[in-house]
Amino acid sequence: MRILTLFLIASICSSPVLAEEKDSRSMEALLAHSLQDIGNNNLDVALNEVDSLLKVNPNFKLAQLVKGDLLLARSQALNDFGNAPNAPRGRMEDLRDEARARLLRVQQQQPFNTTPKYLWQLDADQHYAIVVDTSKSTLYLYENVNGEARYVSDFYISVGKKGADKVSEGDQRTPLGVYFINSKLTKDKLTDFYGSVAYPLSYPNEWDRRQGRDGHGIWLHGTPSDTYSRPPRASNGCVVLSNDDLLQIGKRVQIGHTPVIITNQMDWANESDRADRDALLGEIEQWRSDWASRNTDAYLAHYAEDFSTGSVNFASFSDQKRLVNSGKTWIKVSISKLSVFPYPSQPGLVVVNFEQDYDSNNLSNRMIKRQYWMKRNDKWQIVYEGSA
Repeated sequence: MRILTLFLIASICSSPVLAEEKDSRSMEALLAHSLQDIGNNNLDVALNEVDSLLKVNPNFKLAQLVKGDLLLARSQALNDFGNAPNAPRGRMEDLRDEARARLLRVQQQQPFNTTPKYLWQLDADQHYAIVVDTSKSTLYLYENVNGEARYVSDFYISVGKKGADKVSEGDQRTPLGVYFINSKLTKDKLTDFYGSVAYPLSYPNEWDRRQGRDGHGIWLHGTPSDTYSRPPRASNGCVVLSNDDLLQIGKRVQIGHTPVIITNQMDWANESDRADRDALLGEIEQWRSDWASRNTDAYLAHYAEDFSTGSVNFASFSDQKRLVNSGKTWIKVSISKLSVFPYPSQPGLVVVNFEQDYDSNNLSNRMIKRQYWMKRNDKWQIVYEGSA
């Protein structure tokens, strides 16, 4: 019998899987055990395991399909996954895709001792960070431990029907970039389709708009009440989790603070990344120092020729800064709560956020600032700056 034999795992888990657990990893491990038992022709054992899955979550349609195959196997030989007669072909392909994605997640090693290259530094107020790998149908949750990201857990997700790299409204793709959770929508503000809660993301961000990307309504959200999970590519661009998994994540996210980095290929930090991070942190400090010293030429040298604030280009920005600084007798600038996130879809681009405290002889203010720094020819320069 051939049921996803290319994806079965020789040795899935050495520790027992508890049916009472409802997170993605435990559900997948028990599903993988049942498929392994089917491959070994231990059909009664596999049926008991699938029944355990369905007791935990009766709306797990993939487990329902496996159970249907097992019951059908009592009367006929099975040639493939999803043997039900007259089953909708598209629906069967969706469930096969989900089975492949989940079994590959069981195979992949959990990144206990590695850090994504996209989380160079978290500020003290960012207690957790999220990295989404669209190619592996996985959302990773990290905890902030003294500015460094430490792995907590990971979860199965669905993304856009047409994959990743959103460009325009209605293209059914999930955007790639650095975003933040903007708000929380509770069940009373949602239809059942979105599950019990939703977290809108800050798409399009400043870089998206600069690249001419548009669209709106990209959320982290759950599933309908009669559905445990959806196929790997099933949304109109949102990142979709099971309601149980989203509930776990929701306990950690902070509105306005939690970063959500979406990539199409998870990469891990190495020594080169750390050297780049240290060099950029040095440039940020030099930028602050040059501004405070009223050395306007040195200060402006930190900005690229294609710099903009969205509506103001470098020439206009430069003229305005020279005019303002000519009226200053002293300037003090301090920055705190610094976070640094390399941009996943644009090599050499990094998003920097911090709290800026500015004081001078005729003006004082405090703001949350966002900058986009680009590394070109081994030199870091600012290509965007504005309020966050």
